[in-house]
Amino acid sequence: MNLSLIPSIKHINSGNFFLLAGPCSIEGEDMALRIAEKVITVTDKLDIPYIFKGSFKKANRSRVDSFTGIGDEKALKILRKVSETFDVPTVTDIHEVSDAEMAAAYVDVLQIPAFLVRQTDLVVAAAKTGKVVNLKKGQFMSPSAMKHAVQKVTDSGNNQVMITDRGTMFGYQDMIVDFRGIPEMREFAPTVLDITHSLQQPNQTSGVTGGRPDMIETIARAGVVNNVDGLFLETHFDPANAKSDGANMLHLDHLEKLLSNLVAIRKTINTL
Repeated sequence: MNLSLIPSIKHINSGNFFLLAGPCSIEGEDMALRIAEKVITVTDKLDIPYIFKGSFKKANRSRVDSFTGIGDEKALKILRKVSETFDVPTVTDIHEVSDAEMAAAYVDVLQIPAFLVRQTDLVVAAAKTGKVVNLKKGQFMSPSAMKHAVQKVTDSGNNQVMITDRGTMFGYQDMIVDFRGIPEMREFAPTVLDITHSLQQPNQTSGVTGGRPDMIETIARAGVVNNVDGLFLETHFDPANAKSDGANMLHLDHLEKLLSNLVAIRKTINTL
């Protein structure tokens, strides 16, 4: 993947990891713009290449009464407005073949959710849009198995592909990151570490996924030390009242300190 081919991405020659970050789901225009403005201020200060993340809908929820979105077109238009307002690229996840062409009209990167990364028709549909494709590693898959998902994209005529590790199931209610997988997956494509979803605690009896946001910096530091190309995180100014995944999100107020520490580590790693 050539990072410079992503429209409006900045700071690509800084030597930093790139960042995909934003809210779990698009809850409204004001919240999306507020989060984007804060993250952009921080990433510009630290020379971090940045892609704004926001799900236009949430198709994978624990309960039928969970929040799924504000409407597909409405949310996608907000993603476009974020891009136009701040001159920043955007990424959103897709769940059905029909989503690929629709979302590609609004965003720069299409993300395949972890539970769907083996769905050939979905991966191929994303690839054929010509957009960058971000493949989330399935919680049930080995790092080496991701080479086949990558090949589905490249065999479809699209070399703009990356892998994101979001942890592996460790029992019924916990995730774990196997850092041995990072160098292995980097042989197939640029590799990103999702430092918030990898701290989820799924399958809670309440039907609401838990998490360990107190461990975000621990996981992130280990990823940077092990040469991940990018980091992925979800952040919100009020995680406790976020419509989805609030339990494992990073509070927006903590973003600058976290990224400052990680940039310092990357600078050290770059000298070794």
